[in-house]
Amino acid sequence: MGVTKEQLLARLKELQITFSQYEHPVILTVEEGEKYVGNLGGGMSKNLFLKDRKQRFYIVSALANTKVDIKVLSQRLGLGKGGLRMAPAEALGEILQVPLGCVTPFAIVNDSARDVALLLDQGFKTQEYCFFHPLSNDMSISLNAHDLDKFLKSIGRDPSYVDFEANPTVSKDQPPDLAALVPPSLGVMPQQSETQPSSQVPADGNHVSVNNKSQTVSGKNSVKCDIQCSFMYHLHEWNHHIFLFDNYTIGLSFHVYLFFY
Repeated sequence: MGVTKEQLLARLKELQITFSQYEHPVILTVEEGEKYVGNLGGGMSKNLFLKDRKQRFYIVSALANTKVDIKVLSQRLGLGKGGLRMAPAEALGEILQVPLGCVTPFAIVNDSARDVALLLDQGFKTQEYCFFHPLSNDMSISLNAHDLDKFLKSIGRDPSYVDFEANPTVSKDQPPDLAALVPPSLGVMPQQSETQPSSQVPADGNHVSVNNKSQTVSGKNSVKCDIQCSFMYHLHEWNHHIFLFDNYTIGLSFHVYLFFY
């Protein structure tokens, strides 16, 4: 059993962290979130849960309007162009211990997520406060980057801020600038079969076309997401020609390049 929303909020209060909380119905898109907190200012975040070929896991947390190119990020981590992919659905429950739509920096409070790398958008530091889900998408909390850092340090994590829109050259003479952020390889999740899907496709009838070349995540049009525009989608192996994008089924051709309707 992971840390609950109530336990997390109690921990923030114990740390004397200043935050505001906003209860609302379960929300799955930025547009839905704006109905409840969009008039409050601050920055909304989107959150990706990724893995590499060695079964190491990453949370990428960025402002909703920050462009995150997974191909470029993979190279900057020293993993090669295709070294990062979306984590399978079962990893949400087994590692982060949160349901779909609830990926958040706070998930690393769970012991099962102690080796998950957390990469934060340096843009958070420019905001008076930012919105995140406190392990549940029926509530949003706002706090500033300083207080987020305070929480992370209280659980033994040094915050790592990244300019996700940078694209530095990686070569033999210029090593990957983010290689130090790659977590230890402990093989927490079993290797998925290349011919077996990792989860069931939801029957909601929503489809988005994909043409695989570069996976770039941008602002509120990055499809199904929570108030943080939680950009969590789950990879079905490519020879099944299916991606899961939160509650979206994404068609896949041989290369992956996202087009948003």
